[in-house]
Amino acid sequence: MWICHKLKSCLLDNLLPPSQRCSYECEKKPTGPLNRKKLIEHINKQALETPDKPEFKPYVAGTIRGKKWIPPENVNQKEADEQIAIDLGDEYEQALSQATQDEIIDLAAILGFHSMMNQDQYHASLLNKGQPLGLGWDGITKASQPKVFPPEPPNDTNIELSIQMVKEDNYDLKHLNWNNIKNISDEKFEQLFEALKDNTNLETLSLTNTGMTDRTAIKLAEALEKNCTLKVVNVETNFISPDGIVRLMKSLLNQRSLEEFRATNQRSQVLGNKIEMEITKLVESNPTLLRLGLHLEYNDARHRIASHLQRNIDRIRKDATLRPKFRFFNLHNIKKNIKNLIK
Repeated sequence: MWICHKLKSCLLDNLLPPSQRCSYECEKKPTGPLNRKKLIEHINKQALETPDKPEFKPYVAGTIRGKKWIPPENVNQKEADEQIAIDLGDEYEQALSQATQDEIIDLAAILGFHSMMNQDQYHASLLNKGQPLGLGWDGITKASQPKVFPPEPPNDTNIELSIQMVKEDNYDLKHLNWNNIKNISDEKFEQLFEALKDNTNLETLSLTNTGMTDRTAIKLAEALEKNCTLKVVNVETNFISPDGIVRLMKSLLNQRSLEEFRATNQRSQVLGNKIEMEITKLVESNPTLLRLGLHLEYNDARHRIASHLQRNIDRIRKDATLRPKFRFFNLHNIKKNIKNLIK
């Protein structure tokens, strides 16, 4: 009863500190301040001085106490081992026992045991080149040495001349490549995009890794709204924001003549769900777009865009009157004709 009364009195007083709510009361006075190091030493000393409890049965080396554990027999493993054991016959066993290391590697390549060899051994067996030195069963596994390719030459396109040719609507200028040209001013971009509005011959425009920003992307979108002959536009590896990409996608719905648009690897690697859904709706409204180069994170957007692009390709492929108007199908026909001529 006293404990219950004490607890009730503590619970009623909400302002009572936690140190005073405990029912433990020590009447002894503290001998001094707490010394943590001495306390731990005292506990360790007491633990060492306390004798162990005596064993009912003394330990004797080599004797087994109680029952000895025997692992159960694995019946499934035994059946699998019996099934794997195949009698090849004396003739085959003798041939395999006398086979050299290179012959066993060739046999493994023929049977398709790719996990038993590396790529160099496998291709050497298929091409009958003989095994490379140091790549046998006891050899050290090493990575194949990569081939050294020479660096690409710098882009030597004359910016002033190409802008002048676009302005003059030169018939010979079908493809314009400004890829990897550094330090192109915004004024040059504006001059090019202004000339694109009235151009009727240019079909491919490549502006990869040229430092384009949203300001120049808006100018390009205005040009795409008026140009009706461009078929391919590539603005990959620039500094265009997701809103700038949406603005470019909207501009494709005006003329509906562009077949391929690429804009991956921009300033923002992740577009976001809202932007991706907006791009998906714009693509689904475009009946002429056949290829799109964008990194999409969400499966729904990827699936819907891929399905729509495939529907566009199938619809144009079935219509003989539409095929000549699209560069995509004309290139495929040229490749087929070249293959037939080679044969």
